[in-house]
Amino acid sequence: MEEELFYIQIGKNVANSEQSQMFGKPCFKINSKAFVSFFNNCMVFKLNGEMHTEALSLDGASLFDPSGKHRAMKEWVQVPFHYQSKWQVFAQAAAEYVASNSK
Repeated sequence: MEEELFYIQIGKNVANSEQSQMFGKPCFKINSKAFVSFFNNCMVFKLNGEMHTEALSLDGASLFDPSGKHRAMKEWVQVPFHYQSKWQVFAQAAAEYVASNSK
């Protein structure tokens, strides 16, 4: 699975990240708080501000709804694999956002 291997490399490239699980899915955490996850061949990022707006504006991107019951997680944006060139930037922004809120 090319997408998942790419996701793992992105997560490992973020300083101080640790591989873990969230909702039974692979994720990476900073200070025990998830900042990215992998779901349905997409990468999911916890973002705010301009980065959230930018990620959500991408064709095919959506708010993350892991249950599929129309209960989207408002800070989390699911970005399709065809935007993998943007994943590292979003992952770094997500890590910084989560780290700044977990102090």
